[in-house]
Amino acid sequence: MNTRREKRPEKSPYILAIESSCDETSAAVLAAGYEVLSNIVLSQDEIHAPYGGVVPELASRRHIQSIGYVVSESLERAGFRLSDMDYFAVTQGPGLIGSLLVGLSFAKGLAYYFDKPLIPADHLEAHIHSAFIENSEIPFPALALLVSGGHTSIYLVKEKLDAGLIARTRDDAAGEALDKIAKFLDLGYPGGPVIDEMAKSGDRKRFRFTLPRMSDNSLDFSFSGLKTAAIKHIRDQKISKSCTEIYDFLASFQDAVVRALLMNLKKGIDLLHPRALILAGGVARNQALRLGFTELAKKQGLDGFIPSPEFCTDNAAMVAALALEKIKRGDIPSSFLDLNAYARMIK
Repeated sequence: MNTRREKRPEKSPYILAIESSCDETSAAVLAAGYEVLSNIVLSQDEIHAPYGGVVPELASRRHIQSIGYVVSESLERAGFRLSDMDYFAVTQGPGLIGSLLVGLSFAKGLAYYFDKPLIPADHLEAHIHSAFIENSEIPFPALALLVSGGHTSIYLVKEKLDAGLIARTRDDAAGEALDKIAKFLDLGYPGGPVIDEMAKSGDRKRFRFTLPRMSDNSLDFSFSGLKTAAIKHIRDQKISKSCTEIYDFLASFQDAVVRALLMNLKKGIDLLHPRALILAGGVARNQALRLGFTELAKKQGLDGFIPSPEFCTDNAAMVAALALEKIKRGDIPSSFLDLNAYARMIK
């Protein structure tokens, strides 16, 4: 059982971070040196499963109900009180605007009451910084492949807090494509992890998929064509979750998604000559992607960094990690009361 620390160690500052960009309510306490003292994540999967996807109104309502308990649990696990915190941090965007506003409003209230600075965090930058929690000395420049249900992007990371977007998806994100095929086959929600598990029993070469390529030779992604081709296979081959070919089909489709991701990352390596690779985002938990990414890094003679699964999904530890770097640089807003949430990427 955790007890409150009577004496604060010299290691400081202490940051309480809040993440509520979509359907996970999370709070974490971080100390200098990327020491994660707690990282509580409350999932809403059971709430959204009957709908096959996140319902924004339900997500924001559950954040309201849960955020106080999640923050309290994170502090109890760390052995601290709110008054012990030196800084507060919170996700500002992108994400679901209703969900973001719950976390932002709660964090503003804490910062105002305790008269402590509030550090805003970009959700996508935070995902990139999740890699530094366990690997603080990643060589630069690094290429970061960020893959989630809502975003698929490549960033050139010149140093901490300096990540430039060089490619993004033009339609569906990779995680979104996996989820939609799982929903089409009635496999359950969230669909990506279900496909990942079922694909382990299948032959990834059984079904053929043509990988998408941009006519302008850019590094951008497109997964709508793969999704359409998959649905055509399902209809033409009469594939269902009860047929024997379902495992081969899922293995083949997942393999196509992974190959499309790594193909563009390889192009980025050839073009930009990074010293390291980073894989981040919720889909970075996918075992096939983790293996393919690791093999690519090895073939290219590069160090490859992937956060542990607990830091891949939306979580507050990555928000705190980003906030820590901002604090080191002195990037602290003079006033936080005018901070507002934003729903879409602004970079």
